[in-house]
Amino acid sequence: MSRPQGRVAGGGLSRRAFAQMLGVGAGAAWMSAVVARGGEAQREFLFGGKFTPAKLLPKDPKNLILLNSNENPYGASPAAMEAMTEARSYAMRYPDYYADLAQEKIAALLGVEPEMVVLTCGSTELLKIAAQGFLGPGRRLVMAEPTFEDISYYGRQTGAEVVAVPVTADYRHDLEAMAQAAQERPGLVYLCNPNNPTGTVVSKAAIEKFLGQVPGQTVVLVDEAYHHFADEGSYGTMMEAAKQGRNVVVARTFSKIYGMAGLRLGYGVARRELAQVMRSQRVIGSGNVVACAAALASLDDAQWEERNREWNRRVRDQLAVDMKERGHSVIPSQANFVCVHVGRPVRPVIAAFRERGISIGRRFAGLPEHIRISLGSPEEMEKFTTAFDDVMAEATGLPRPAARDSG
Repeated sequence: MSRPQGRVAGGGLSRRAFAQMLGVGAGAAWMSAVVARGGEAQREFLFGGKFTPAKLLPKDPKNLILLNSNENPYGASPAAMEAMTEARSYAMRYPDYYADLAQEKIAALLGVEPEMVVLTCGSTELLKIAAQGFLGPGRRLVMAEPTFEDISYYGRQTGAEVVAVPVTADYRHDLEAMAQAAQERPGLVYLCNPNNPTGTVVSKAAIEKFLGQVPGQTVVLVDEAYHHFADEGSYGTMMEAAKQGRNVVVARTFSKIYGMAGLRLGYGVARRELAQVMRSQRVIGSGNVVACAAALASLDDAQWEERNREWNRRVRDQLAVDMKERGHSVIPSQANFVCVHVGRPVRPVIAAFRERGISIGRRFAGLPEHIRISLGSPEEMEKFTTAFDDVMAEATGLPRPAARDSG
């Protein structure tokens, strides 16, 4: 039985088919090289062979596949790369000018006043300053479980009570239960939408209803780090609620779709009063000239953004198909990662992948038998599925699935 054109033995999209899918235009040739070499070209560009990033140890840094931190395997756009190179000439200057440009650019694109935009060191800093600004002893942080955990750490630092509400049976935020939990000691509610690590979303209509159910003094922080990847019809950003002056903070980042995780730039959008509370908690002058320059170029490169979205969608859908063909269910994802049910405790599974040179997501609360797989390049995902077959065969004692006929 012959496989469909462009697929590889055992499932997946071949490197050649993916390179053809990239199309023409700025960056296509560069991207084809990255895909063909499994990201090695990008690593050489970033690190130049002068040092070994600690994150890649103890395995061979050229061969370890990183599918553990929801990073963008294709990196920043060629325009952003060029902007970064140019910005090095201004490294001796404080970043205020570039930071102001980035703030104004973001505000203009979103249709808000610049004062409503708070630039941060990645969106993680936004979580920290929101916790510092809106929580404290006698207040409550309400969040889902599982979700991105950093906000709970920052919440506890303020002396606030942290209430984690389990997700529903279909792995979505239980907004009814969260609204009930928010009635006592109002403070901050954290909604990660799409949610990390499940990849699920709650609808815009459901969040609108939720906003009417929580106490008026509660601030709702909606983390939209992965919003570019969401294409479910009911999904919608809460940016309009922030524009309307409601008690909503929207968090965004350049780490995901824009491939700038190592540069650390994010931002929050909220009405002036809320923005000022958060801005007062920032480290003064913590901007980054290179990051701001790259952000400005990225925001002008709509074609690169759309291509990243399409590449992510294709690889995400293919991984889901490959896992289901092997009898493993996946949580439907609207992000750049997929949670796969392996039917056994995940820590030994994670360790087994590591021994094969593949780093995957950690164990998450409420997901004791799910592994989170960040989406890599097609070549990296091909290696992942090969390793998956080996790991599962070793764990179950069953034969490894036979490769598909290549004829």
